[in-house]
Amino acid sequence: MKALIGAVAALTLTAGLAAAQQPPKIQVGTMARTSPVDGKEMFTSYCATCHGPDGKGTGPAAKALTKAPADLTKISARNNGTFPGVRIRRYIEGSDEIAAHGTRDMPMWGSLFRKMGSSDAAELRIESLARYLESIQQ
Repeated sequence: MKALIGAVAALTLTAGLAAAQQPPKIQVGTMARTSPVDGKEMFTSYCATCHGPDGKGTGPAAKALTKAPADLTKISARNNGTFPGVRIRRYIEGSDEIAAHGTRDMPMWGSLFRKMGSSDAAELRIESLARYLESIQQ
């Protein structure tokens, strides 16, 4: 009986370890409604899952992505101390792809934001989110 209990415990432990080694999977859900003028709230709702609450690329879904999320606190540092606002807005919107990075895991937020309301509201969301990103530069 002890041998059977030991074998069951070992199988349970092995199954648990195997499950722990499975890569995480991203589940797609519905977008929460946020204020189009609150960049931090939008970042927390839409971006932190991958980029982390601090923007450093360490969100809970990061390990499930084919490419690690960017550290968004270093955008200015990677651009000679200048925040490239227009380029960031275009990237958030989905207008610009970065070919060297391969396929894009990040959603094209412009089309998703337009589904939430008017085109003007979508532009306001993109602007607010870009301004928030500028505010967290280190």
